[in-house]
Amino acid sequence: MTPFVAELVGTMIMIIFGGGVVAGVNLKKTLSHQSGWIVIAFGWGFAVMLAAYAVGNVSGAHLNPALTIGLAAAGRFAWGMVPSYILAQVIGAFLGAVIVWLHYYPHWKGTEDQIAKLRVFSTMPAVPNNFFNLISEVVGTFCLVFIILALGGEGMKFADGLQTLIVGFLIVAIGLSLGGTTGYAINPARDFGPRLAHFILPIPGKGNSGWGYSWIPIVGPVMGGILAAWAYIIIF
Repeated sequence: MTPFVAELVGTMIMIIFGGGVVAGVNLKKTLSHQSGWIVIAFGWGFAVMLAAYAVGNVSGAHLNPALTIGLAAAGRFAWGMVPSYILAQVIGAFLGAVIVWLHYYPHWKGTEDQIAKLRVFSTMPAVPNNFFNLISEVVGTFCLVFIILALGGEGMKFADGLQTLIVGFLIVAIGLSLGGTTGYAINPARDFGPRLAHFILPIPGKGNSGWGYSWIPIVGPVMGGILAAWAYIIIF
């Protein structure tokens, strides 16, 4: 398996579990309908953790353009590899979203709420405000990338696999503490790939795909990743 394939497969796995838990909570007539935000936060944490365990030994399991760019900005990753990683992540996220759509196929028609359907694929803010929504994505991604950089810093020693487990719980923490404003995309591929799937797929009564908002979960995480890299370099 090449790093490109690993990033594609890892991101696909992440979206299958992450998008899958949101679908289970949001779509009507599922056995997990309305099970709540805590279920979503833990589902996403496990999604990232399991995907990272699956492909981390091949590609490093970035699974996120903001992390890839942040690692490059911090001197931890080659800039020349960044475009291929991002492409793989977007393709993997799109494919993962298609699998979620197929898995929950009978439930789309039975759910009238268009935003609930869209949130299975991508993020939308609780209170629309472009400036503060952008700030939320910057802050959430800053925390993600800065802590991952710190976990991989000099003097930090972990038993095999423990660091990946910690990152999974980091995702849970971000979701519980910071995710209620925008749905914590903190990952451009995680938002754009599935949003594109939502736009293309024949989902009954799906409404629009929220393209007017779509730049925020792309620009915000990239800004947060770069700022985290700069902060890490300055502090450490």
